[in-house]
Amino acid sequence: MNRHALVLLMSAAVLLISGCANLRFMNSQTKIPEACLATCARLKIAPTKYILVVDVSSQTLALFEENKFVKRFRCSTSRFGIGQMQGSNRTPLGLHRIAEKIGAGEPAGTVFNSRVIVGHTSQPEFADAKITTRILWLDGLEPGFNCGGEVDSHARYIYIHGTADQKSIGRPASHGCIHLADADLIPLFDLLPGGTLVWIQVP
Repeated sequence: MNRHALVLLMSAAVLLISGCANLRFMNSQTKIPEACLATCARLKIAPTKYILVVDVSSQTLALFEENKFVKRFRCSTSRFGIGQMQGSNRTPLGLHRIAEKIGAGEPAGTVFNSRVIVGHTSQPEFADAKITTRILWLDGLEPGFNCGGEVDSHARYIYIHGTADQKSIGRPASHGCIHLADADLIPLFDLLPGGTLVWIQVP
């Protein structure tokens, strides 16, 4: 085999290996994580019709319906990293559910303080509001990890919500919550019933 043929063969092999790696990556990103399903089984929690998977490493949120991948959205998790403890301002990991839905029917940009409407981002005093548009309040389901005591996600007020700073979405920017763009948050809010499972991971 001459040198030119050998180079072509090696290049083809590299492309094939790279393609297989990309295929494995795509498959891993379009399936509900095994750890999520294993945790459901361990806790005897039936998977819900819809499941959200928040991937901290890629700053994305994936929607699954009946175990099938539907769509992926950009999101933002905590700029302080991951963590379970009260007062850490970090995004907790593990299995959660949507415990409460707040803000149905309100216009995008509605501003909340302690889950009460206080204004709109069009008002100068609320131009940099942190919690806007909709709130999906999460409840941790893993006792001792994200449920109970100093690691309770619900008591930590961990939400999926909107923010006035839409440009920050796609990079770590929150104080523990999960930010979504209004254009993604509103239809998800309308689609998902209370009790929908949410899995937060660093794969």
